[in-house]
Amino acid sequence: MKPKSYIRAAVLFVLVLFGIGILTGAYIVTSGVSARPQPSRLESITARTVRSIAIRTRIGSVTNPVPASDAVIKEGMEHFADHCAVCHGNDGSGNTEMGRGLYPRAPDMRLPATQNLSDGELFYIIENGVRLTGMPGWSTGTKEGETSSWHLVHFIRHLPKLSDEDIARMESLNPKSPEEIRQEIEAEKFLQGGDPTPPSTTHAHTGAH
Repeated sequence: MKPKSYIRAAVLFVLVLFGIGILTGAYIVTSGVSARPQPSRLESITARTVRSIAIRTRIGSVTNPVPASDAVIKEGMEHFADHCAVCHGNDGSGNTEMGRGLYPRAPDMRLPATQNLSDGELFYIIENGVRLTGMPGWSTGTKEGETSSWHLVHFIRHLPKLSDEDIARMESLNPKSPEEIRQEIEAEKFLQGGDPTPPSTTHAHTGAH
């Protein structure tokens, strides 16, 4: 290719990027920045395609180095219940107050959009998060942290097969609010014959979401 052809191609590329930037800016201005609506089908497909390309260029054909076992899935389930369920739900449906409020909403991880991702893609997303979504990066920078993420990958594969017993076990492992902890302490004191603490006369502020 001649030098002039390189220049034309570079100018065309810059113009295309500039045009995309203008269209993106116009879309944001006209549609607003509220997280309440959900992305259009075109926006979702484009975002997933770009995400997939970006991740695959970084991880190549990485496979899960941790063999699947009942113990590994159990560890992943406990980790998921403690760290992930607040957004994704114990069943992976994303049907939680936090998950429904995100833009885009937390996905139903039992469906093909998640299950069809490679182990390497799931691992990368857990470790690094995804920009412009509610998904944070959980990397600790340690080998132990990476192993836990690979355990989570195995558990995510197990989500479509969760039993009622699994869900009940996870509910017992979910983080508790200060009020839930206080109620449990009061119930334990009552069962041991102690006097329960009188209920507080102040009420916690509950904002509308």
